[in-house]
This record gives sequence, structure tokens and C-alpha cells, in this order.
Amino acid sequence: MNLIKYLLLTPILFSTLISIVNAKSFVYITDQVDIPMREDKSFNNNIIRSLSSGAKLYILQATKDGWTQVKYKDSIGWVISRYLSNNPPARVKLDKFKKKYNSNQLLSIKQGKRNTELEKQVKILKNQNTKLFIQKNKSKAEKQHIEKIYKDALKLEHSNEKLSTKILQLKAEIQLLENNNTATQNYSSRNWFITGSLVLFFGAIIGLILSNFVNRRRY
Repeated sequence: MNLIKYLLLTPILFSTLISIVNAKSFVYITDQVDIPMREDKSFNNNIIRSLSSGAKLYILQATKDGWTQVKYKDSIGWVISRYLSNNPPARVKLDKFKKKYNSNQLLSIKQGKRNTELEKQVKILKNQNTKLFIQKNKSKAEKQHIEKIYKDALKLEHSNEKLSTKILQLKAEIQLLENNNTATQNYSSRNWFITGSLVLFFGAIIGLILSNFVNRRRY
């Protein structure tokens, strides 16, 4: 029964291998068992090396009697065709998926750390932005305060200039009044002097007249 099954499967496997050879140059050891690589197409004591499940082989040729000549690394030999597949075995695929999954996990962890660092940087930048905003408002308030002081200083300077001008005007008026008072006092003193002189003069004349008049009556 097994022989009949083998004979029935051999043409199918051979045609499959022919299509494999035509389609691609590589095949894989199935995930069933490890198989030997032999020097020739026989089951004699001619094993070159053992090929593990999932090993990737380069096809050299395939024969109708169920053998395929392959190259693995630096070894060339024959293997039974039914143990070859044009697709990687499930175990190899699983290993690749595991590696990819682990790689994605590692990448996810790195990305998570990166996201955490970025969140910290964003938080720091937000704090700096808040401080800068507060500093900006503080600087703006200080600027407005300085501008107000400057404007008040200009107003005070203008008021001082007006006050200085007023003081100069008042000083000029005071000086003028003092000059007028001095002139008035000098004029009054001179008038009094003239008046006194006239009084003395006329008094002397009257005295002489009266003296002459008295003397005439005596004689």
C-alpha cells in the first residue's frame, strides 16, 4: 500500500519540483524531520551531512526518480524530493514572526520611551512658555510704568520751565518796583530838601523885614 502511494505521489512531487525549479532556485527542508544529504541517488553509506528542518537549499537539478540535487553552503549532494517545499516550513515562519514580533515589541518600547521623553520635553517647553509669557507681561507692565514716569517727568520739566519763567518775571517786576520805590524816595527827599530850603529862605527874609519894621518904630 505504501509503495503504491509512493508511486502515485512521485509524479506529482516531480512535477511540483519541476515547477519549483522553473519558478525559483531555492527550496526548503520541510518541518517534519531532519534529512541527510547524500553523495549520490542511493541509500548507501554515502551521507555528506544532515540538513535540519527549514534549511534553505539551492536547486541544481531534479530527476524523475524522486531525487533532487541541491547545494547547501559549500556542500553539494542529493536529497529525497518529497522532503522539499517551495515555501518555508511553519516553524521557520513562526520563528520569523516571533523575531518580527520581538522586534516590533522592542521598537514599541523604544517608541514608548521616546514618547515619554517627548512628553517631558513638551512639558518643559510649556513651563518655559508660561514663564516667558509671565516675564513678557511683567516687562510690558514695567515698560508702561517707565513710560508713565517719563511722561510725568516731561510734564514736571515743562512745569518747572513755566515756573522758572514766572519766577524770572516776578523778579523783574520786583526789581522794577524796587527801582520805582528808590526813585520815589529820592524824589521825596529832594522835594523835602527844597521845601525846607525855601522855608528857611523866606523865614530869613521875613525876619529881616520884621526887624527893620521894629527898628523904624523905635525911632
